[in-house]
Amino acid sequence: MGVTLAQARQVIDAGESKAGEIGQPMNIAVVDAGANLVSHVRMDGAWIGSIDVSINKAFTSRAFDIATKDLAEHSQSGGQFFGIHASNSGRVMVFAGGVPLRDSSGKVVGAVGVSGGTGDQDQAVAEAAAQGFGS
Repeated sequence: MGVTLAQARQVIDAGESKAGEIGQPMNIAVVDAGANLVSHVRMDGAWIGSIDVSINKAFTSRAFDIATKDLAEHSQSGGQFFGIHASNSGRVMVFAGGVPLRDSSGKVVGAVGVSGGTGDQDQAVAEAAAQGFGS
């Protein structure tokens, strides 16, 4: 099973709640197993430029089934994925804020991408949003 619109809305709601808690408006995107956009929200005051970034963080997380924060660590000069950011027509994001969504068996069925704050803020909101999956 993939990510339904209702589940995507739960993920976004959880992310919005965390973003409100830390006082940072965010863009939050949810993709399905095929990395297709299911839902996106731009909170009031969130950067327009982060719309695309949030969607591409979700794409990246699903495309490689890894948190973008972890992919970033492996994409530094000398790392096994150095240069990966240039793949997929430049859609690959190699900084924090993308997290895979897993079903009850642990299979990746989608991802969430968050952008609008610092890397630590984006990651915190993405992790909180992912916890909203299936709740």
